[in-house]
Amino acid sequence: MRLPNLENAEISESKITSICFPPHTVPAKAKPLLQFGFDLVRWEALVLALKQHASDNEVALEEKTIFGTRYIIDGLLKAPDGRLLNIRAAWYIYANGDVPRFVTAHPLRRRRL
Repeated sequence: MRLPNLENAEISESKITSICFPPHTVPAKAKPLLQFGFDLVRWEALVLALKQHASDNEVALEEKTIFGTRYIIDGLLKAPDGRLLNIRAAWYIYANGDVPRFVTAHPLRRRRL
């Protein structure tokens, strides 16, 4: 199963800047993004890559909550430098809507090919 309603997916600039590239520190999840060519100046490149990641990979876990449904997607994300980064991305669709909203992403151990 793929992320439902991907064509309507929303990833805000503030979500990318606060979660993936926070200004006060460089968290563990930001280091690989920076090393693979993503950066705060071109945050839109990460938005496009995350949407492509959701399109290319199956949902690994679907979890119903009282507020809606959380979707976890594991797989390879193509970076601006052409390399592939194995990540886990979380998306959420609220019970009263159908728009997938990006929650967070972090690197996974490299997949052995």
